[in-house]
Formats: sequence, structure tokens, C-alpha cells
Amino acid sequence: MKQEFYSHGKLLLTAEYLVLDGADALAFPTKFGQSLIVDSGKKNTIEWKSYDHNKSLWLDFCFTIKEIKLFNRKVENDRDRLLSILMNAHKINSSFLGNTDGFSIVTKLDFPNNWGLGTSSTLINNISKWANLDPYKLLNVTFGGSGYDIAAANNDHPIIFTKKENQSVSKKQLINWDFRDHLFFVHLNKKQNSRDSIASYRKVLKSKIIQIQKINELTIALCNCNSLTEFKNLITRHEKIVSNIIQQKPIKEVLFKNYHGGIKSLGAWGGDFILATGNEEDHQYFKNKGFNTIIPFGKMIL
Repeated sequence: MKQEFYSHGKLLLTAEYLVLDGADALAFPTKFGQSLIVDSGKKNTIEWKSYDHNKSLWLDFCFTIKEIKLFNRKVENDRDRLLSILMNAHKINSSFLGNTDGFSIVTKLDFPNNWGLGTSSTLINNISKWANLDPYKLLNVTFGGSGYDIAAANNDHPIIFTKKENQSVSKKQLINWDFRDHLFFVHLNKKQNSRDSIASYRKVLKSKIIQIQKINELTIALCNCNSLTEFKNLITRHEKIVSNIIQQKPIKEVLFKNYHGGIKSLGAWGGDFILATGNEEDHQYFKNKGFNTIIPFGKMIL
């Protein structure tokens, strides 16, 4: 029987790396995501095809069910990565791929895979739905991370996400910003590897308790702020806190020093999207610097 699953992409507005240590994070599901279609296939076999946002074939693999169950080598390429995910899904739920039925799988991305909106997290979430298992468990044994992206994948509204010791908590967050038309996202023309960024953050040994408290306060303030000026001041304060922890200059100081509006890094610093305040005329400032992928808040966020 044919099945179809869909998961939303994500953007992380607050907490960044500190979400790994229990900070409250404001996250947004995006209008872009990824689908996974499961159909019957050849016995004992999985035929896997992935298409990018241009409907071009991106991945094309064929596995035997036995190969998936016995996979135990180091992940070195996309094929290995997919085998590892499916193998771990089977380990978590042994009834998944437990018989000899074969499957034909098709995945489709709504967004370019270098945008950083969750190519991996939407895949993990979709496979978890198919395999009927806890997506946080599958994420933990594959890519790792806080799990905020899984929470966003399963929601259609902003959330406050908190990673606890034994569980993750996400709560619906009402956002009534009347200045949304003055917010937009700019892609920095490069993908940031979140696994590498997390590894670097983990090397920072200084206590983060005070910073987490400050980030929690800023997250609440951002959710409740009612003017663009206040929003700009809050994201600037947030940038300074994270900058001091990870010992990196805020992206505004590096690339956009003379921009009059506010600029906020999202997720892993140094790549993917940033959030900027301004109007439509301000888009030209970024285009003049070679950053041509600019998406208004309302066209990106659910």
C-alpha cells in the first residue's frame, strides 16, 4: 500500500548552540520541507531515489534488506549514510523491515539542499514516521544534535524547544509581530556543517549557566516584543552573548558592518541563512555584495 510522509524544514532564531545545554530556543517550521513516498517494490530490496527542488535525480541507490540489517562499517558517503539510518531504524524497531517485502522509495525536497533548512532532519523524521518509531532516538544514533529540528518538522507553528536530560519538550509559541514585513532571510551562499559546528562548540569548556539564563530571558523578550526597534536591539544583544561563548565575531561585523538594520545568525554560525531587519529596498544592499537569495519572512515561515 502506498504511503506518503511530509516533514517541515526549520530555522532556529534563538539559543543556537546553547540549545544543546538546555537553553530555551525559539524555532520556526518553514513552508519548505521534504516528502517521502513508500510503495511496494522488488522482494528483499529497497530501491531509493531522491529528487532535489529542481526535480533532478540527486540520489539513486539499491539495497537488499539483508545489507541494511548487517551494515556496520564506517559511514563514508551518501549511500553509507542512508544504510546507517535504515539499519538504526531497524535496531530501534525490529519489526521495521522485519519481513521480506521490498519497497520503492522516492523523496522530494522543496528547497535547495545547501540552504540548511533540514535536509537531514526532515529525512530522519520521515523515516521515523514510516518505521513507526521515536524520531529523537533515530536522530540521536545517526546525526545527533538537540532535536529542535525534529520538533519543528512535526509542527506548523513557532515553538519554544528545550532539551532536557531524558526528554525534549516543545511548546507552541504565539508570535504577534506586526513588523514581519520588515524581516527577511539572506542566504550566505555556503552550507554550514552542523555536525562539525557542534563538535567545535563542545570544546568550549567554560560554564554556560549564566549565558543560558540570559538567552532564556532574550527568547521570552523576543517572543513578546512589539516593535522593530526593540527586536533589533534584542537580536544584537543575543549575537554578542553567543559571540563571546564561541569566540567568533558576529556576522554583521564580518560581512555587513555598515548595514543600518539588525542582523542575526541562525543555527550554526558562518553559513546558511541570516535574518535581517529592513524593508524591500534594503534587499539591494545584500545583492550588491553577491547575496542574491533573499526570502521575506512571510514566504519562508509557516
